[in-house]
Amino acid sequence: MPTITMSGPPGTGKSTLCRLLEQSLGMQYVYVGQLYRNLAAKHGMGLVEFGKYCETHPEVDKQLDDSQLEVLKAGDVILEGRITAWLAVKNDAEAFKVFITAEERERARRVAQRDGGDIDEQLAVNRERERSEAKRYSEYYDIDILDLSIYDIIVDSTNNSPEELRDMVVTALYGGVNK
Repeated sequence: MPTITMSGPPGTGKSTLCRLLEQSLGMQYVYVGQLYRNLAAKHGMGLVEFGKYCETHPEVDKQLDDSQLEVLKAGDVILEGRITAWLAVKNDAEAFKVFITAEERERARRVAQRDGGDIDEQLAVNRERERSEAKRYSEYYDIDILDLSIYDIIVDSTNNSPEELRDMVVTALYGGVNK
């Protein structure tokens, strides 16, 4: 079974979709974002503060990315992370690359519902996280995370259920045959 990478901004439903694919396809699911959150907590920082810290400490991203690359090369996994698809492309690791998106305010609403807080506050937090990530990935790896041309499929979760998204991905992956 091919490795699947799942990328997209905060609040798009990446983890939900990955869990559904894990159940449907019987593949292991690895969430890079949890590793990042654990490192932020270990440093006693929130995600925005830790992102700013990482802007001047590239070794943190390098460590995470080396771990992702090992998982990618081992194969037969669903790997969720902001640059997993880019790591696959830049390192010739075979993968089916999925990008999930949603309207910005809807993403903020979902994250606020999940993590608590106000939608407008979360909108600002999301924007800052995305700015920091785009800056780091551009500087460290010459990656433009806004370039979606590398993806095999782009799905929008704004008005589609997780199950509909799963079916879209499985159809694109297997040409309509649910394995």
